[in-house]
Amino acid sequence: MSGSGYDAVVDVDDEGDLGHTDLQEDLEFHNSNFSETTPALRKGGPGGASSSAGGLPLPVTASSGAGPGAASVGGKRFLWSISYYAQFFDVDTSSVLTRCWAALYPRANFLDVLEGNPDLYGPFWIATTVVLFLFLGGTISGYLASIGGPPFAYDFKLLSGAAGLIYGYTFVIPVVLYLALRYLGSESANLLECWALYGYANLIWIPVALISWSPLTILNWLFVGIGFGVSVAFLLRNLYPVLNATDRQTSKVLLVLVLALHFGLAIAIKVLFFAHGSPARPDDGGDSGAGDGSG
Repeated sequence: MSGSGYDAVVDVDDEGDLGHTDLQEDLEFHNSNFSETTPALRKGGPGGASSSAGGLPLPVTASSGAGPGAASVGGKRFLWSISYYAQFFDVDTSSVLTRCWAALYPRANFLDVLEGNPDLYGPFWIATTVVLFLFLGGTISGYLASIGGPPFAYDFKLLSGAAGLIYGYTFVIPVVLYLALRYLGSESANLLECWALYGYANLIWIPVALISWSPLTILNWLFVGIGFGVSVAFLLRNLYPVLNATDRQTSKVLLVLVLALHFGLAIAIKVLFFAHGSPARPDDGGDSGAGDGSG
C-alpha cells in the first residue's frame, strides 16, 4: 500500500528456499472424507430430502420422495401412480381463468395460450358445471311448463342424461378425432390438446344453460344458437391447423364431421333440456308441448 509508511523485505537465498521448507517432506496427500456427511449437511426439507451445504434447494432434476410407492423411477411415471395423472392437473387458478377468457374471447390461437401445457382440470370442472346447470335450467323449464297443471315432480333422469351427453361428448369425441388423425398420419395430433379444446369450448354452455329456461321458445333457440356459434367457431379455428396437416380432401371431411357433431350437441341440449315437450320428460302432457310450439 503506497503512502502507508511501511516497507516489506523478503529474503530469498540462492537455492530458492523459502523459510527452509522442504516440499518433498512437508506436502503429502491425505485420504478424502467427502463421503462422510455431517448431521448439519444431512438435514433436509420435508421427507428427509438432503440439501446442499449452503442451504440451497436440490436441482429440479433430483428425485424427491423416493421410497415405497414412488411415482417415478428414472424420470418415468407409471399409469398406476397418482403422479402420472397429477401432471394433467398441474395448472393454477390464474392459468385456468386465462384459458377460459381465451375460449370466450379468442384473440390468439388457443394452442399458443396453452403454452405446451394442456390440462384436464379446466375441462373436467367446466363439463361438471355445464351438467349441473343443464339440470337446473331443464328443471326450471319443466316447472314453468307445469304451472296450472298437475303437481310438478323433479326428474333426476335429466341429471344423468346431462352427464352422459356432456361427459361423453367432451372426452370421447376427442379420442375418436385423435385416433383418426393418427391413422391418417398427422404427427401434430395431441390427445391432451384435443381434450383441452373440447373442454374449454363447453364454457359458453354455462351462461346458455342459465338463460335458456325461458317459456319463449324462439328466445331459447336464439340462446342455443349463440352458444353453438361461439363454441363451434372456437373449435374450428383451433382445429383447422391440426386437420390441415392431412390431405386437403380429408381435412374437409373432418371439418364437416366436427361441425355436424357439434350441431348435434346443440340440438340435443335444446330439445332434451329446454323444450317443454322434451323426450327426456315422457310424463309431460301433449298439451304442454303444443302450447309452446316446441318440438
